[in-house]
Amino acid sequence: MNKSTKTLKAEPPKKVRIIGGVWRSRLLTVLDLPGLRPTTDRIRETLFNWLGQDLTGLHCLDLFAGTGVLGFEAASRGAELVVLLEKDKKAHASLVSNFALLQSSPVSGEVGILHRDSLEYLKQQANHSSNLIFIDPPFQEQGLLDQTLIEAGRVCDDSSGGGIYVEFPSSRARDEIEALLPDWHCGKYLEAGQVKACLFRGRRG
Repeated sequence: MNKSTKTLKAEPPKKVRIIGGVWRSRLLTVLDLPGLRPTTDRIRETLFNWLGQDLTGLHCLDLFAGTGVLGFEAASRGAELVVLLEKDKKAHASLVSNFALLQSSPVSGEVGILHRDSLEYLKQQANHSSNLIFIDPPFQEQGLLDQTLIEAGRVCDDSSGGGIYVEFPSSRARDEIEALLPDWHCGKYLEAGQVKACLFRGRRG
């Protein structure tokens, strides 16, 4: 009696697409890593409607970059400088590979990809040295999110555009997050499934 055996095929790697700018519709590979949670198309579309489609001249930091989709999206839309930071070795290698594939259509700005701890890097940055900061850390590390937000409030200057964008778990209250940035206000806010997100703008005038 013949036994039939089923060959298990490896699932193809997941992909996420860039939705605007020079790299519009280009796909990025998403590794299956613990805590890696790419920002969805829907949320990114909303975010870049908030920010405006053209980010020309802005200096951006993509902390806890993961797939790099937020940073690459900013570069695709004309940002002058985008620095993506990722401390996981495999995720960093994937960022480098994804960027290499995007290089067939060069963007106008500079893109840097660093294998670094995001919070430590942020602490070393000068006051008001970046215009747009993306913060999407592992949700289970509440203290890491809090420290990073506090540092981002010092480093970010959004007077010419940008702001501080943060994603956090739906289990946390919005006012708890806002309290960490007393000199900023959550000008834009959304909830989508298990994720909440704020775009903070500086209080001026």
